[in-house]
Amino acid sequence: MDNLVNILYIVSFALFIYGLMGLTGPKTAVRGNWIAAFGMGLAVVATLIAVRDTNNWILIVGGLVVGVVLGVPPAKYTKMTAMPQLVAAFNGVGGGTVALIAWAEFLDTTGFSNFKHGEEPTVHIIVGSLFAAIIGSISFWGSLIAFGKLQEILPGKPIGVGKLQQPLNLLLLIVAVAAAVVIGLGASDGGAEWWWMVLLLVAAGILGLMVVLPIGGADMPVVISLLNALTGLSAAAAGLALNNTAMIVAGMIVGASGTILTNLMAKAMNRSIPAIVAGGFGGGGTAPGAGGGAEQKSAKATSAADAAIQMAYANQVIVVPGYGMAVAQAQHAVKEMAALLEAKGVEVKYAIHPVAGRMPGHMNVLLAEAEVSYDAMKEMDDVNGEFNRTDVALVIGANDVTNPAAREDTASPIYGMPVLNVDQAKSVIVLKRSMNSGFAGIDNPLFYADHTSMLFGDAKKSVGAVTEELKAL
Repeated sequence: MDNLVNILYIVSFALFIYGLMGLTGPKTAVRGNWIAAFGMGLAVVATLIAVRDTNNWILIVGGLVVGVVLGVPPAKYTKMTAMPQLVAAFNGVGGGTVALIAWAEFLDTTGFSNFKHGEEPTVHIIVGSLFAAIIGSISFWGSLIAFGKLQEILPGKPIGVGKLQQPLNLLLLIVAVAAAVVIGLGASDGGAEWWWMVLLLVAAGILGLMVVLPIGGADMPVVISLLNALTGLSAAAAGLALNNTAMIVAGMIVGASGTILTNLMAKAMNRSIPAIVAGGFGGGGTAPGAGGGAEQKSAKATSAADAAIQMAYANQVIVVPGYGMAVAQAQHAVKEMAALLEAKGVEVKYAIHPVAGRMPGHMNVLLAEAEVSYDAMKEMDDVNGEFNRTDVALVIGANDVTNPAAREDTASPIYGMPVLNVDQAKSVIVLKRSMNSGFAGIDNPLFYADHTSMLFGDAKKSVGAVTEELKAL
């Protein structure tokens, strides 16, 4: 029976890896997701086979039912615009689960429950459980804050205690690690160890809150990826404690992929991970439409008819999608408009910034949903050299990733962040509801440039109006 369980585990994490490979492109992503899901189902079956105590089956089946009831509806009905929040919530649940597993393992093998069977816990159980408890708790509470900021339950601006922030975080980490050392060395006897574990979980939980609260909304996608990596590492540690091969391998896959993604996103924003964890970037507020200096210039409004004429007689149009397109669910309208332009001989491309939207690949998925050719989607490095040869750049709800201040203004919070060179196009048309700033909470001088015009309104309605004008030309 043990051999069967191990074989099933090996097959399951092989499916995890194969499924992950499918996520490298939109054409294979759905299939990859199903393959990985089947692997997880196989791992659950293997775990059920491994359960010797049939008295626990009622609890196990009950947990599976609760998980399905709570997991399926949000996954099925959450809009694409809210997918980052869902990822943060699910990741938090994973971290919290690992912390609870560590807690249960502690109760089952140490002082408080020695009244039951008096087992002597091994080193790998102690170290694995304590590491999983700390990291899992940080991930759970940190993910809740990330969810709250993305859902706008909490303000997107940094929330902290000033200069005391980092010393306080360090103190909380020291308390959590010290409690783990006390438990691990058995320096406390009997029921007192239980209180040390409570202290560990509480300190780690507060640390998770205090680490994410000072981080601004613009950095939230990176934070989610980082927390996802931490959850994977904690799951691997819990797998060591439980001697569960599937948990170890799956946790390491999640941890490694999350770490790679976090590093890539940080580079795309020209930000170091320590700087992101230190917080302070991304206010999420509303910058004034007319401030000092260059910002005193007024934005120039345009109409759907003028926008249609400009694009109809262009040789090349580059569409720059952002969160505004996602909110309006305008991707299908954009595809229809692009088809009309292509029928008139206009070449249409899509410029994708690595952190456009609220999570990596956000824009790619939306456009693929509208059956936009993947070949037409150009990554930032490939498309930036095209803008100076482009007649019209159509920006749909993208703010921070098109901000030329990142290249030109050394005082800007996003200075040095790679952006799309939209300002180099001959003409720029920006679709926005208002002059409000983006998620980073800073103004965009592109909106006031002489060659930029603003088409205000809901992105889907605005694109639809442009499409109707194109049909009449």
